Amino acid sequence: MPTMSDVAKRAGVALSTVSYAINGTRPISDETRQRIFAAMDELGYRPHALARGLASKRSRIIALLFPVPERGLGITELEFVTSAADAARENGYNLVLWPAELHDPEELRQFTQQGLIDGLIVMEVRFNDERISLLRELNFPFSMIGRCAETTGISYVDINFEQTVQDAVNHLLGLGHTHIAFLNQSQSVFESGYGPAVRAQTRFEQIMSRTGLHGVIRFCHTTPRAGHEAFTSMLAEQPDLTAIIAMNERAVPGIMQAIADKGWRVPDDFSIVGIVSSTRMAEMMVPPLTTSDAPTAELGRMATELLIRQLETQEQSDSHVLLPCRLVQRGSTGVCTRNLAAASR
Repeated sequence: MPTMSDVAKRAGVALSTVSYAINGTRPISDETRQRIFAAMDELGYRPHALARGLASKRSRIIALLFPVPERGLGITELEFVTSAADAARENGYNLVLWPAELHDPEELRQFTQQGLIDGLIVMEVRFNDERISLLRELNFPFSMIGRCAETTGISYVDINFEQTVQDAVNHLLGLGHTHIAFLNQSQSVFESGYGPAVRAQTRFEQIMSRTGLHGVIRFCHTTPRAGHEAFTSMLAEQPDLTAIIAMNERAVPGIMQAIADKGWRVPDDFSIVGIVSSTRMAEMMVPPLTTSDAPTAELGRMATELLIRQLETQEQSDSHVLLPCRLVQRGSTGVCTRNLAAASR
C-alpha cells in the first residue's frame, strides 16, 4: 500500500509539502500541487480521512439531525437522506445520520463539541425548537430543512405549505367539491409545534373561513387503522363530505378501505388528495393517488449546499428558500358526482 513518503518521492518534493497539499494548511504553488496529486493518482494513494481531519482541524463530515418521527423513516423521509448524502459527497464531504430524539440539549452540545463533525443539517423543525436556540448560542454551523418561528440569520429550505394547501383546495373546487376534510398528523405532533402540521392546518382553516366552504379537520396517527377510524369519524360528523386532503400518506390506505367498506369507489364517490407525499408512494396506491409531490430531493440537496457554503466561506449565511409542491392528478380525484346528483333533483 503506497504511503505519503512514496508520493513525496514520486513528486520530487518534501514529505511536509505533500501534507500541505492534502490538508491545505500552508500555501503551495499550483504546479507543485498538481504534481503531487498526479503522483497520488499514479500510485493509487488515498489520504487517511481521520489524519487529514486532525491536521486541518476539519473532519469534512456533516451530520443530518433527523430524529425519527412518530411515523418512522419511510420513502419520503429517505429521499431527504439520500439526496443530502449525494450532495455532500459531490462537494467532498461525508454525511452521517443522527436519528435519535434529543431529550436533553446537553446531548447536542456534546455532539457538536467533540470535533467529529463540521456542521449540522436540522430536520423536523418546530416553531420553538430548543436545538436551534442551542446551536445559535454555540455559534455552530447549521442549516435547516424546515423553519422555526424566528429565522433571522439562519439558512433554511422548506416547503411552501400555504401554497401547497391552496393548490390542493383549488384542484378539488375545480372538480365541484365544496365539502372537504383535512387529515393532519397526530395531535401530539401538532401541539409540539411541528412546522408542517401547524402551517398546513392553519392554511386550510384560513381558506375555509375566507371562502365559506364546509370543512372538517382531524388529527390522525400514521397507520392505516388510524386512517380508517379518522375517516369514519369525519363522515359521521359531516355526511356531506366528498373529498379529503391528507397530509398523512400512511393513513391513506385505511381511508381507501373505509371508503370501500361503505360500498363507495374512489374517485367516483369520494376523492382523495395527498399532500407533501412522494411519487413512489402515490403510485403504489390503487387507484394511484393524486398528490402534491414534495420536492424532497431538492430540499435535501439545497440544505446541504447551504451548509457547505457556510463551512467553505466561514461566513454566516442567511438564505431562505421556499419550494412549492407539484400537484399531480392521478386516479384518486374526480368530478363530484354527489353534488351533481343533488343539484339535478
